Formats: sequence, structure tokens, C-alpha cells
Amino acid sequence: MNTIPGFKAYDIRGKVPSELNTDIAYKIGRAYVTLLKCKKVVIGHDIRKSSVEISDALTKGLIEAGADVVDLGLCGTEMIYFGTPHFDADGGIMITASHNPPEYNGLKFVKRGSVPMGYESGLKDVEQMILKGNLGEVAETKGSVTNVDIMNEFISSLKKFYNKETMKPFKVVVNAGNGCVGPALDAIESDLPIEMIKVFHNPDSDFPNGVPNPLLPENRKPTIDAIKKHNADLGVAWDGDYDRCFFFDENGNFIEGYYIVGILAKSILKKYPGENIVHDPRLTWNTLDEVKKAGGVAVESKSGHAFIKEKMREVNSVYGGEMSAHHYFRDNNYSDSGMIPFLLIPQLMSDENKSLSELVNEMIEAYPCSGEINTTLKDPAAKIDEIESLYTDGRIDYVDGLSVEYSDWRFNIRMSNTEPLLRLNVETKGDKELMKTKTEELLAIIRK
Repeated sequence: MNTIPGFKAYDIRGKVPSELNTDIAYKIGRAYVTLLKCKKVVIGHDIRKSSVEISDALTKGLIEAGADVVDLGLCGTEMIYFGTPHFDADGGIMITASHNPPEYNGLKFVKRGSVPMGYESGLKDVEQMILKGNLGEVAETKGSVTNVDIMNEFISSLKKFYNKETMKPFKVVVNAGNGCVGPALDAIESDLPIEMIKVFHNPDSDFPNGVPNPLLPENRKPTIDAIKKHNADLGVAWDGDYDRCFFFDENGNFIEGYYIVGILAKSILKKYPGENIVHDPRLTWNTLDEVKKAGGVAVESKSGHAFIKEKMREVNSVYGGEMSAHHYFRDNNYSDSGMIPFLLIPQLMSDENKSLSELVNEMIEAYPCSGEINTTLKDPAAKIDEIESLYTDGRIDYVDGLSVEYSDWRFNIRMSNTEPLLRLNVETKGDKELMKTKTEELLAIIRK
């Protein structure tokens, strides 16, 4: 079967113009409307240099197929998740390559109600329509284009996640990485009691301080330096389209996303006791422990936003969390958000009268983890088979890749959905040395 470069498991992403360009964007617009029978589509874009031309070409395809376009302009992905139901639209498309290098761009898609649209739920059909030249008819009456600013409505929708009367006046370093989150932080700033120390705040398509990807250790230093310089209570850094945010404690320590899942589950179960919490299978013990202690029910799902959102809808889950820093909320159309965790964590710190390090250090001590370690391999599937043959004495499951569990340690190994990578995660019960030993043992097998 023929394929188009850039069509991935969850979205479209590729180098501009070799893998993604105005011609492909136009055809995607036509095919998307024809496939979903759209009358109205919400779109928006990030700060990348190619985003406006791709947006214009996509719009041309959408309106020529007969759909009206509501264009939010420069925005974050979660504003598309908010805007699609807000405008009662049939779908939404965000033009972004998130944390990829500057020469990349991409498109993320949702259907009506912000239900995700990935390769197996529509993108494959769009791809085949383009390859076969079967884009549907050009409409007799073109759709219209309306440019709309919904920042105020979006910010209002976030107010249910915090209480400004009880939130303490923390000093918070906010690092936008020259991505798109700066304007949203400016818009909510007057409603929060916190003092924002702004780093790389303004959207800048040149990314003068590197592409906004806080997972890269070299990109963390400016946030850490600002926390120490200003004696801040915590630091938060976002990726380019701000559907993910990353936390640093008051000492400048980067907090693994795994432990943030535990904190957010605890926070949300205070308000919604007894509810279901969905989590991914890469690292689990801390989440299971925290959810149980807070009186919730933990539900495991395969990693990836399409799977997590589907599982959340299936079990009516109030919150879903992945260690990759994707956090999903029922009160946010089951969608991921980089703004809501930024509001929930200072609220929990205020409610419990604890610093971020006090909230997480017990979890880190109880369940030390390796963090995700990626290795590029020609044949990741064969390596997984080899590892499985060496660890047959543990409890094995295949919810996502291979998980093997022993009484005092466990690991998960899985292939990336988008790259030739093998991803390893190891955790133990309170034994940091065992965690290091087992991580080294597995890496030696993976990399030999």
C-alpha cells in the first residue's frame, strides 16, 4: 500500500517542504471535509515560519470543499480542543510540529466533540483519498472564513480548575520557550495571585533559545537558573504548542512526568472522590498507590493520546495521565492540556501547605524510576522478543509493548509509534541502587 511521508500514528508531521507543503495541506483540507462531511471546521496554528502558508493552503482546501472555517490564528493545541465544541464545529485542525526542529511542521486533527482522529480513525482514509486523487467535488458554494479571538472564553473555561481565593501568592518561573503559551499566560495573569517570572516569553519563529522541548536536559537550565536567581516556589516550562508542561521544584529539580501523574490524580480525587483515573503502563506503581490512597480507581490504558482519550470516555474517567507529560481532563472535553496542570499544582501546594518537593519526594523515594531512555535500533521488534526470552520468570503483560514485573522491580519496553526507537522504563520499590543496576542490565542487552 502506498503511503505519504509525514502521516503518523496520531498526526501528520514532516519536514517542510519535502514531506509537508502547501499542496499536501490543500489536499488534506479537501479530503478531510469530504470524509467527515464537515459544515464547519475550527483551525489554528503555532509560531513556526511555515505555519501561516500551510494554514492558508489548508483553508483553501476546506472552503473549496464547502466548509466554513473558524480561524483562531496563533494559538495552542488545547484551544482547538476547546474551540471545536465551543463553536459546535464538525472538526478541528491545529497546525503545529510541537517540539520538533524548526524545519518541521505538522497537523493535529479532531472530529466533532474533540474526539481524536489518528491514523486508524480517519487519517489513513485521508491519505488514501489523496493518493488516489479522490478528494471529493469542489463545492458550488465555497465556505466562508471567520477570524476569531477566543482567548477570553478559553481562559474563562480554565477557572473551574482553581480557586484564586485559596491559592497562595507563589512566585512561579514560567518558561514559554518562545512558543505559543506566552499570550495565554498574559491573559490569565491578572486572575491569579501568583507572581510570574517570565522566561523566553514572546512567541518567536526563529526560536533563538532553541526549540521549546523541556525534555532536553540542555533546555532545562534557563528555568532552573531563574528559579534559583528569584528564589521561586516552582518552575513550569511548556512545549511549542503548550499541550504539555513540565515542572521544577523550588530547588530547581526537574520532576519526572510520572510523579506529576500521581500528584494530579491526588489533586483531582479531592474534588471527585471514588472516580476512575486512567494511566499508561510504562511506569505504574506510584500511580496505583496514590490513586488507591486517595480513594480512586486506577484504569490502565495503552500509551498515546488516542488510546487514553478512548479509554477515558469508555470508563467516564475524570483524569488521565501519561508519564510523557500529557494530562487529560473530562472537564476539558477529555483532552490534554498544558494550562490545567499549571493551575492545579499551585492549588494543591496551597491546599496541603506543602512545597512541590514535599509533595513529590515521598513518591520519588518510594518508587525510584529510570525515566524514559530511548535507543535508536534497526529492528526494535526483534530486540523486544530477545528481552522477553530472557525475563520469562516475571509476570508479563502486553498492554503496550512488553511489561515484566517482579516483586521489587518492573520494566516496560516499547517501540515508538513514530520513530525507529526502543523506549525503556524501569522502576523499583524503594531501591534506587536496584533501579540503576537493572536499568544498566537492560541497556546492555538493548545496545549490544
